[in-house]
Amino acid sequence: MSFCLNRTSSTTLLEQTSLLLVCSPSCFLIIKLLGMNGSPDSTATNGLSPYHKENCHRLEYLVERQQQLCGLSGNILRAVGNGARMSIEECQHQFRMSRWNCSTFSNTTSVFGDVLSVKSRETAFVYAISSAGVAYSVTRACSKGELTECNCDNRVHLRKPRKNWQWGGCSEDIHYGEKFSRDFVDAKENPDSAEGLMNLHNNEAGRRLIRSQMQRVCKCHGMSGSCSVRACWRKLPPFRAIGDALNNRFEGASFVKVVEKRRRRVKKLRAAIRDLKQPNRTELVFMEESPDYCERNETLGVLGTRGRLCNRGSFGLDGCRLLCCGRGYQTRVREVDEKCKCRFVWCCNVVCETCRYKREEHVCN
Repeated sequence: MSFCLNRTSSTTLLEQTSLLLVCSPSCFLIIKLLGMNGSPDSTATNGLSPYHKENCHRLEYLVERQQQLCGLSGNILRAVGNGARMSIEECQHQFRMSRWNCSTFSNTTSVFGDVLSVKSRETAFVYAISSAGVAYSVTRACSKGELTECNCDNRVHLRKPRKNWQWGGCSEDIHYGEKFSRDFVDAKENPDSAEGLMNLHNNEAGRRLIRSQMQRVCKCHGMSGSCSVRACWRKLPPFRAIGDALNNRFEGASFVKVVEKRRRRVKKLRAAIRDLKQPNRTELVFMEESPDYCERNETLGVLGTRGRLCNRGSFGLDGCRLLCCGRGYQTRVREVDEKCKCRFVWCCNVVCETCRYKREEHVCN
């Protein structure tokens, strides 16, 4: 799996991002094929035009299972696209102050460059957040009634509630979201290769994290607000919470290697160092050390940290010492215009003045 985006194509952003999780190095051809007849016709059956269904089955870069899922409905493809966009935005938020900030050169057809060719911690995070993004978006689309293939999670009603509350409302069906993500995202991975095993493990870790973060919310019922009965249901957490939790796992990712059991000839991931504990299915794993993100690397699409803003007073990753990789930094002062002295005017406006401030910035050498 590689992430790619054809920035010069006339296709819509939805059509591009909906394929970020299935693109081969020649993904721009896939996007072009899907965009040949414009965006899906929302007036067609299930929101999908016959042309689009045809194209789904003509895409030689998609395996058969992905073609089937692509042709389910236009709303499915839209949900996948939303999940891909959420994943990219969250990755860039989580790494915004790191040496690698989850971006690459603007004149390339790749979202992350060739950084994902290295089986590193960063690659592990990208796969996990992307798999989670698809599961999350599809689950949310189910609860909103945007997909005919799923609805609310009725299995939760089989669980025994406590005395002061009972199950009700529409619990979001994370099980369907997980299943769809597993079918769609994992379909092209080769479980017999080291890269495939690593990607499949991290994909699953991202999905399982969502399930563990599901929240129970309740609403009171009763006479005069007595709350004699509470109806509760399960809902997705904010996607930012998923990104934060995955970022914590990124820091504690396990270094692994592939071992093969001779009797069954089954390949498994095991800790690369014997004394380390074996990673469980919710942890991120990596097989190679990260490349040097300090200097610009045209081959991998690494921007480097020269010219990046840093925080002089911080001892963290965003601090000038770490972010600038020991090269030092320059301090510059620039004038900025901001709204100030805002006041409420009856009725009903807020009127502000424009003030000019001098702002001190620190830039990596």
